[in-house]
Amino acid sequence: MLNNQIPVFIYQWYELNKRDLPWRETTNPYQIWVSEIILQQTKVVQGLGYYYRFLDLFPSVQELANASMDDVLKAWQGLGYYSRARNLYQAAKLIVELYKGEFPNTYKEVISLPGVGEYTAAAICSFAYNQPYAVVDGNVFRVLSRIFGINTPIDTSKGKLEFQALATSLINQRSPALHNQAMMEFGALQCVPQSPDCHVCKINTVCSAFLNNQVSSLPVKGKKSKIRARYFNYLVIKVGVSTFLQKRESDDVWKGLYEFPLIESTNNLVVESLMIESEFKLIFSDSTIKYINPHPTVFKHVLSHQVIFAKFWEIDLNKFHLSNRLRVNWNEIHLFPTSKLIENYLNSRT
Repeated sequence: MLNNQIPVFIYQWYELNKRDLPWRETTNPYQIWVSEIILQQTKVVQGLGYYYRFLDLFPSVQELANASMDDVLKAWQGLGYYSRARNLYQAAKLIVELYKGEFPNTYKEVISLPGVGEYTAAAICSFAYNQPYAVVDGNVFRVLSRIFGINTPIDTSKGKLEFQALATSLINQRSPALHNQAMMEFGALQCVPQSPDCHVCKINTVCSAFLNNQVSSLPVKGKKSKIRARYFNYLVIKVGVSTFLQKRESDDVWKGLYEFPLIESTNNLVVESLMIESEFKLIFSDSTIKYINPHPTVFKHVLSHQVIFAKFWEIDLNKFHLSNRLRVNWNEIHLFPTSKLIENYLNSRT
Protein backbone atom coordinates (compact mmCIF):
# COMPACT_ATOMS: atom_id res chain seq x y z
CA MET A 1 0.00 0.00 0.00
CA LEU A 2 1.54 3.29 -1.10
CA ASN A 3 1.85 6.21 1.27
CA ASN A 4 -0.92 8.14 -0.46
CA GLN A 5 -3.27 5.15 -0.17
CA ILE A 6 -2.91 4.85 3.63
CA PRO A 7 -4.83 8.04 4.37
CA VAL A 8 -7.60 6.94 1.98
CA PHE A 9 -8.22 3.83 4.08
CA ILE A 10 -8.22 5.94 7.24
CA TYR A 11 -10.79 8.30 5.67
CA GLN A 12 -13.03 5.31 4.94
CA TRP A 13 -12.59 4.03 8.49
CA TYR A 14 -13.36 7.52 9.83
CA GLU A 15 -16.67 7.83 7.99
CA LEU A 16 -17.81 4.56 9.58
CA ASN A 17 -16.45 5.08 13.10
CA LYS A 18 -16.19 8.79 13.88
CA ARG A 19 -17.77 10.17 17.04
CA ASP A 20 -20.49 12.79 16.84
CA LEU A 21 -18.75 15.80 18.39
CA PRO A 22 -20.05 19.39 18.28
CA TRP A 23 -16.81 21.03 17.13
CA ARG A 24 -16.88 18.82 14.04
CA GLU A 25 -20.20 20.34 13.01
CA THR A 26 -18.94 23.91 12.78
CA THR A 27 -16.37 26.02 10.97
CA ASN A 28 -16.63 28.78 13.60
CA PRO A 29 -12.96 29.46 14.45
CA TYR A 30 -13.76 30.67 17.99
CA GLN A 31 -15.65 27.48 18.87
CA ILE A 32 -12.94 25.31 17.29
CA TRP A 33 -10.24 27.22 19.18
CA VAL A 34 -12.03 26.72 22.51
CA SER A 35 -12.43 22.99 21.83
CA GLU A 36 -8.78 22.57 20.87
CA ILE A 37 -7.51 24.35 23.98
CA ILE A 38 -9.77 22.27 26.23
CA LEU A 39 -8.65 19.04 24.55
CA GLN A 40 -4.93 19.82 24.79
CA GLN A 41 -4.65 18.03 28.14
CA THR A 42 -8.16 16.61 28.54
CA LYS A 43 -10.01 13.56 27.24
CA VAL A 44 -13.09 14.15 25.09
CA VAL A 45 -15.47 12.55 27.58
CA GLN A 46 -14.37 14.99 30.29
CA GLY A 47 -13.95 18.03 28.07
CA LEU A 48 -17.34 17.89 26.34
CA GLY A 49 -19.32 19.27 29.29
CA TYR A 50 -16.77 22.04 29.84
CA TYR A 51 -16.96 22.95 26.16
CA TYR A 52 -20.72 23.45 26.29
CA ARG A 53 -20.59 25.39 29.57
CA PHE A 54 -17.72 27.60 28.42
CA LEU A 55 -19.56 28.61 25.25
CA ASP A 56 -22.74 29.23 27.20
CA LEU A 57 -20.85 31.63 29.46
CA PHE A 58 -18.66 33.16 26.76
CA PRO A 59 -20.36 32.64 23.37
CA SER A 60 -17.99 34.93 21.48
CA VAL A 61 -14.47 36.29 21.56
CA GLN A 62 -15.84 39.68 22.57
CA GLU A 63 -17.72 38.26 25.56
CA LEU A 64 -14.70 36.26 26.68
CA ALA A 65 -12.52 39.36 26.47
CA ASN A 66 -15.06 41.37 28.47
CA ALA A 67 -15.19 38.81 31.29
CA SER A 68 -12.99 38.87 34.39
CA MET A 69 -10.08 36.51 34.86
CA ASP A 70 -11.78 35.12 37.97
CA ASP A 71 -14.90 34.28 35.94
CA VAL A 72 -12.83 32.48 33.30
CA LEU A 73 -10.86 30.51 35.88
CA LYS A 74 -14.08 29.58 37.68
CA ALA A 75 -15.51 28.23 34.42
CA TRP A 76 -12.31 26.23 33.97
CA GLN A 77 -12.30 24.85 37.54
CA GLY A 78 -11.63 21.11 37.63
CA LEU A 79 -9.99 20.90 34.19
CA GLY A 80 -6.48 21.60 35.46
CA TYR A 81 -3.58 23.11 33.50
CA TYR A 82 -5.00 26.56 34.22
CA SER A 83 -2.46 28.30 32.02
CA ARG A 84 -4.74 27.23 29.17
CA ALA A 85 -7.57 29.37 30.56
CA ARG A 86 -5.28 32.31 31.22
CA ASN A 87 -3.95 32.11 27.67
CA LEU A 88 -7.48 31.92 26.23
CA TYR A 89 -8.39 35.05 28.11
CA GLN A 90 -5.28 36.98 27.07
CA ALA A 91 -5.67 35.85 23.46
CA ALA A 92 -9.31 36.98 23.40
CA LYS A 93 -8.25 40.44 24.53
CA LEU A 94 -5.60 40.55 21.78
CA ILE A 95 -8.12 39.47 19.14
CA VAL A 96 -10.44 42.28 20.18
CA GLU A 97 -7.58 44.78 20.25
CA LEU A 98 -5.76 43.76 17.07
CA TYR A 99 -8.50 42.25 14.91
CA LYS A 100 -11.63 44.08 16.16
CA GLY A 101 -13.05 40.85 17.56
CA GLU A 102 -12.73 38.90 14.32
CA PHE A 103 -10.77 35.68 14.75
CA PRO A 104 -7.58 35.82 12.60
CA ASN A 105 -7.59 33.64 9.50
CA THR A 106 -3.93 33.07 8.65
CA TYR A 107 -1.59 30.53 10.19
CA LYS A 108 0.95 33.24 11.06
CA GLU A 109 -1.64 35.28 12.94
CA VAL A 110 -3.23 32.30 14.68
CA ILE A 111 0.06 30.84 15.93
CA SER A 112 1.02 34.23 17.37
CA LEU A 113 -1.83 34.04 19.91
CA PRO A 114 -0.93 33.13 23.51
CA GLY A 115 -1.19 29.40 24.15
CA VAL A 116 -1.35 28.46 20.46
CA GLY A 117 1.43 26.22 19.17
CA GLU A 118 1.98 24.45 15.87
CA TYR A 119 -0.59 21.74 16.52
CA THR A 120 -3.37 24.09 17.64
CA ALA A 121 -2.71 26.57 14.83
CA ALA A 122 -2.83 23.77 12.25
CA ALA A 123 -6.05 22.42 13.75
CA ILE A 124 -7.80 25.82 13.72
CA CYS A 125 -6.64 26.70 10.21
CA SER A 126 -7.61 23.33 8.74
CA PHE A 127 -10.95 22.90 10.55
CA ALA A 128 -12.16 26.49 10.31
CA TYR A 129 -10.62 27.60 7.01
CA ASN A 130 -9.78 24.28 5.28
CA GLN A 131 -6.15 25.34 4.94
CA PRO A 132 -3.61 22.53 4.28
CA TYR A 133 -1.75 22.37 7.60
CA ALA A 134 -1.14 18.91 9.06
CA VAL A 135 -1.86 18.39 12.74
CA VAL A 136 0.48 16.23 14.79
CA ASP A 137 -0.89 15.43 18.23
CA GLY A 138 -0.27 12.39 20.43
CA ASN A 139 -2.66 10.29 18.38
CA VAL A 140 -1.01 11.21 15.08
CA PHE A 141 2.47 10.59 16.50
CA ARG A 142 1.36 7.09 17.45
CA VAL A 143 -0.30 6.29 14.11
CA LEU A 144 2.64 7.50 12.04
CA SER A 145 5.32 5.91 14.21
CA ARG A 146 3.62 2.51 14.04
CA ILE A 147 2.67 2.49 10.38
CA PHE A 148 6.06 3.71 9.19
CA GLY A 149 8.16 2.09 11.93
CA ILE A 150 9.77 5.33 13.14
CA ASN A 151 11.96 4.94 16.24
CA THR A 152 12.93 8.59 16.64
CA PRO A 153 11.71 9.80 20.06
CA ILE A 154 8.64 11.96 19.61
CA ASP A 155 9.58 14.33 22.44
CA THR A 156 12.84 15.47 20.82
CA SER A 157 13.41 18.30 18.38
CA LYS A 158 14.56 15.83 15.73
CA GLY A 159 11.48 13.69 16.23
CA LYS A 160 9.05 16.59 16.05
CA LEU A 161 10.59 17.80 12.80
CA GLU A 162 10.60 14.30 11.30
CA PHE A 163 6.97 13.57 12.16
CA GLN A 164 5.78 17.01 11.08
CA ALA A 165 7.48 16.59 7.71
CA LEU A 166 5.90 13.16 7.22
CA ALA A 167 2.45 14.39 8.26
CA THR A 168 2.74 17.33 5.87
CA SER A 169 3.70 15.04 2.99
CA LEU A 170 0.54 13.00 3.58
CA ILE A 171 -1.93 15.89 3.94
CA ASN A 172 -4.85 15.96 1.52
CA GLN A 173 -4.57 19.38 -0.08
CA ARG A 174 -8.24 19.46 -1.08
CA SER A 175 -9.69 18.14 2.19
CA PRO A 176 -7.22 18.92 5.00
CA ALA A 177 -9.98 19.14 7.63
CA LEU A 178 -11.20 15.63 6.82
CA HIS A 179 -7.62 14.34 6.73
CA ASN A 180 -6.68 15.76 10.12
CA GLN A 181 -9.87 14.65 11.84
CA ALA A 182 -9.54 11.14 10.41
CA MET A 183 -5.90 10.75 11.44
CA MET A 184 -6.57 11.89 15.00
CA GLU A 185 -9.72 9.81 15.38
CA PHE A 186 -7.97 6.70 14.06
CA GLY A 187 -5.35 7.12 16.76
CA ALA A 188 -7.94 7.85 19.45
CA LEU A 189 -10.22 4.88 18.72
CA GLN A 190 -8.34 2.27 16.67
CA CYS A 191 -4.58 2.71 17.03
CA VAL A 192 -4.84 3.20 20.80
CA PRO A 193 -1.86 3.35 23.17
CA GLN A 194 -2.42 0.01 24.90
CA SER A 195 -3.48 -3.30 23.29
CA PRO A 196 -4.93 -2.04 19.98
CA ASP A 197 -6.97 -4.60 18.03
CA CYS A 198 -4.52 -4.79 15.14
CA HIS A 199 -5.99 -8.00 13.72
CA VAL A 200 -9.12 -6.17 12.53
CA CYS A 201 -7.15 -3.24 11.10
CA LYS A 202 -6.83 -3.37 7.29
CA ILE A 203 -3.59 -1.40 7.46
CA ASN A 204 -1.94 -4.29 9.29
CA THR A 205 -0.64 -5.68 6.00
CA VAL A 206 1.66 -2.67 5.65
CA CYS A 207 1.97 -1.52 9.25
CA SER A 208 5.62 -1.78 10.19
CA ALA A 209 4.92 -2.05 13.92
CA PHE A 210 2.43 -4.90 13.44
CA LEU A 211 4.63 -6.79 10.99
CA ASN A 212 7.71 -6.44 13.21
CA ASN A 213 6.01 -6.98 16.57
CA GLN A 214 6.75 -3.39 17.72
CA VAL A 215 3.24 -2.16 18.45
CA SER A 216 3.80 -1.96 22.21
CA SER A 217 7.16 -0.20 21.85
CA LEU A 218 6.09 2.58 19.47
CA PRO A 219 6.08 5.51 19.61
CA VAL A 220 9.38 6.02 21.41
CA LYS A 221 9.68 8.66 24.08
CA GLY A 222 12.81 10.12 25.65
CA LYS A 223 13.68 9.95 29.32
CA LYS A 224 10.91 10.81 31.74
CA SER A 225 11.23 13.93 33.86
CA LYS A 226 11.91 13.42 37.53
CA ILE A 227 8.80 13.67 39.69
CA ARG A 228 9.12 16.13 42.59
CA ALA A 229 7.28 15.68 45.90
CA ARG A 230 5.86 18.82 47.54
CA TYR A 231 4.22 19.25 50.94
CA PHE A 232 1.47 21.85 51.30
CA ASN A 233 0.05 22.91 54.66
CA TYR A 234 -3.20 24.80 54.23
CA LEU A 235 -4.35 26.89 57.19
CA VAL A 236 -8.14 26.63 57.36
CA ILE A 237 -8.83 29.49 59.74
CA LYS A 238 -12.23 29.68 61.41
CA VAL A 239 -13.61 32.92 62.78
CA GLY A 240 -17.31 32.42 63.35
CA VAL A 241 -18.92 31.79 59.95
CA SER A 242 -15.89 33.19 58.15
CA THR A 243 -12.55 31.95 56.86
CA PHE A 244 -9.66 33.48 54.92
CA LEU A 245 -8.50 32.98 51.35
CA GLN A 246 -5.57 34.25 49.33
CA LYS A 247 -4.88 34.38 45.62
CA ARG A 248 -1.91 32.55 44.09
CA GLU A 249 0.13 35.16 42.25
CA SER A 250 3.49 33.47 41.61
CA ASP A 251 4.33 31.58 38.43
CA ASP A 252 3.57 28.21 39.95
CA VAL A 253 0.75 25.70 39.80
CA TRP A 254 -2.77 27.17 40.01
CA LYS A 255 -1.73 30.75 39.38
CA GLY A 256 -4.71 33.06 39.75
CA LEU A 257 -6.75 30.61 41.82
CA TYR A 258 -7.82 31.09 45.42
CA GLU A 259 -6.73 28.94 48.34
CA PHE A 260 -6.40 28.96 52.11
CA PRO A 261 -3.21 30.54 53.52
CA LEU A 262 -0.39 28.15 52.65
CA ILE A 263 2.89 27.09 54.17
CA GLU A 264 4.99 24.80 52.00
CA SER A 265 7.39 22.52 53.86
CA THR A 266 10.14 20.14 52.83
CA ASN A 267 8.47 17.17 54.51
CA ASN A 268 5.34 16.08 56.31
CA LEU A 269 4.69 18.21 59.41
CA VAL A 270 3.12 17.47 62.76
CA VAL A 271 1.44 20.22 64.73
CA GLU A 272 4.54 21.03 66.83
CA SER A 273 6.74 21.45 63.76
CA LEU A 274 4.09 23.51 61.96
CA MET A 275 3.81 25.98 64.84
CA ILE A 276 7.54 26.74 64.89
CA GLU A 277 7.62 27.54 61.15
CA SER A 278 8.55 31.19 60.69
CA GLU A 279 5.66 31.77 58.26
CA PHE A 280 3.21 30.34 60.79
CA LYS A 281 4.48 32.68 63.50
CA LEU A 282 4.27 35.64 61.13
CA ILE A 283 0.69 34.87 60.07
CA PHE A 284 -0.56 34.55 63.64
CA SER A 285 1.66 37.16 65.30
CA ASP A 286 -1.37 39.29 66.26
CA SER A 287 -3.84 36.45 66.76
CA THR A 288 -4.72 34.03 69.55
CA ILE A 289 -5.23 30.41 68.58
CA LYS A 290 -8.00 28.52 70.39
CA TYR A 291 -7.18 25.16 68.83
CA ILE A 292 -5.46 23.61 65.81
CA ASN A 293 -6.29 20.19 64.40
CA PRO A 294 -5.26 18.50 61.16
CA HIS A 295 -7.97 17.15 58.88
CA PRO A 296 -7.73 13.33 59.09
CA THR A 297 -7.00 12.97 55.37
CA VAL A 298 -3.73 13.87 53.67
CA PHE A 299 -4.79 14.77 50.14
CA LYS A 300 -2.55 13.54 47.34
CA HIS A 301 -2.68 15.45 44.06
CA VAL A 302 -0.68 14.21 41.07
CA LEU A 303 0.47 16.68 38.42
CA SER A 304 2.64 16.08 35.37
CA HIS A 305 6.01 16.64 37.07
CA GLN A 306 5.14 16.79 40.73
CA VAL A 307 3.06 15.14 43.42
CA ILE A 308 1.53 17.34 46.10
CA PHE A 309 0.73 16.02 49.57
CA ALA A 310 -1.63 18.47 51.25
CA LYS A 311 -2.63 18.74 54.90
CA PHE A 312 -5.49 20.99 55.91
CA TRP A 313 -4.99 22.41 59.39
CA GLU A 314 -8.27 23.58 60.90
CA ILE A 315 -7.56 26.50 63.22
CA ASP A 316 -10.03 28.29 65.48
CA LEU A 317 -9.11 31.79 66.65
CA ASN A 318 -10.24 33.66 69.74
CA LYS A 319 -8.52 36.84 68.64
CA PHE A 320 -7.53 37.51 65.06
CA HIS A 321 -5.79 40.03 62.86
CA LEU A 322 -4.84 38.75 59.43
CA SER A 323 -3.61 41.25 56.87
CA ASN A 324 -3.38 40.64 53.11
CA ARG A 325 -5.98 37.87 53.26
CA LEU A 326 -9.53 37.93 51.99
CA ARG A 327 -12.15 37.25 54.65
CA VAL A 328 -15.09 35.33 53.19
CA ASN A 329 -18.19 33.56 54.46
CA TRP A 330 -17.92 29.77 54.33
CA ASN A 331 -21.03 29.69 52.15
CA GLU A 332 -19.32 31.93 49.57
CA ILE A 333 -16.15 29.91 48.96
CA HIS A 334 -17.79 28.14 46.01
CA LEU A 335 -17.99 31.49 44.19
CA PHE A 336 -14.18 31.68 43.92
CA PRO A 337 -12.10 29.71 41.40
CA THR A 338 -10.12 27.10 43.32
CA SER A 339 -7.99 24.09 42.49
CA LYS A 340 -9.37 20.55 42.43
CA LEU A 341 -7.34 19.92 45.57
CA ILE A 342 -9.19 22.64 47.51
CA GLU A 343 -12.48 21.45 46.05
CA ASN A 344 -11.81 17.89 47.25
CA TYR A 345 -11.14 19.15 50.75
CA LEU A 346 -14.32 21.24 50.82
CA ASN A 347 -16.35 18.28 49.57
CA SER A 348 -14.90 16.11 52.35
CA ARG A 349 -16.34 18.47 54.96
CA THR A 350 -19.94 18.24 53.73
